[in-house]
Amino acid sequence: MNKIMFFDIDGTLIPEKKGAKVPESTITALEKAKKAGNLLFVNTGRPAVNVNEDITSLGFNGFVYGCGTMVVCDGKEIFYKSIEKELCDRTVKLIREYDAVPMFERRDGVFFDFEQRTLPMITRIRDSFRAQGKNVDRCTSDADFSFDKFIICYDKHTNTDKLKSSLENDFFWIHRGEGFAEIVPRPCSKATGIGLVLEHYGMASENAFAIGDSLNDLPMFSAVGTGIAMGNGTDLIPHAQYVTDDVEKDGIYKAMEKFGFF
Repeated sequence: MNKIMFFDIDGTLIPEKKGAKVPESTITALEKAKKAGNLLFVNTGRPAVNVNEDITSLGFNGFVYGCGTMVVCDGKEIFYKSIEKELCDRTVKLIREYDAVPMFERRDGVFFDFEQRTLPMITRIRDSFRAQGKNVDRCTSDADFSFDKFIICYDKHTNTDKLKSSLENDFFWIHRGEGFAEIVPRPCSKATGIGLVLEHYGMASENAFAIGDSLNDLPMFSAVGTGIAMGNGTDLIPHAQYVTDDVEKDGIYKAMEKFGFF
């Protein structure tokens, strides 16, 4: 019986440091697993526009983008969650009212709120996108503004409790570290994305594996038979059924070999 594996990107396929590349051992493992007839999927918080060629060129069968807001199998989009304009605009007002700093993500671009203050992480992300040649001038006042999901940064000036409670009917709040959260529209998650993929191929969850390094990967574990944490995934390790080595110590290769992908 062929298997399927879902991979996070940052800290899993690629080390989380500037200029890092996919390790050669990972590329070899992916090639061997696909040749053996297994299915390989990226499952990421990034929207499609921010998944670059270093990942798309690796021969994946498909992608779960934006924490389940968009799913592509064999080059065909099988799911996309759009958010009505009224909710998008209302969300912008709430974030301003409670003084957080957002970056809104859509499958075709990112949007910033230039009427709001900024914080260092948002500035770094914008500078990084600019260096990659991406459009960083789209904003919440654009006529075509909408989003699929968003991230926010916050500090002591932010009324975080009020913001969380104001968003909770429409969105999941994923804590990503001190002062940083990822906000995803209900009911989407990395798990719902996996469910759609398994349904598309008629595969059972016991033949599905997920591998990640941070708590935003935890929903994947509920949708697969085996959840694997990278050795560098400190927060995720207590929730995993198996812990492999670090991303830079052939962790992907070792996990795929362990579970018979080649």
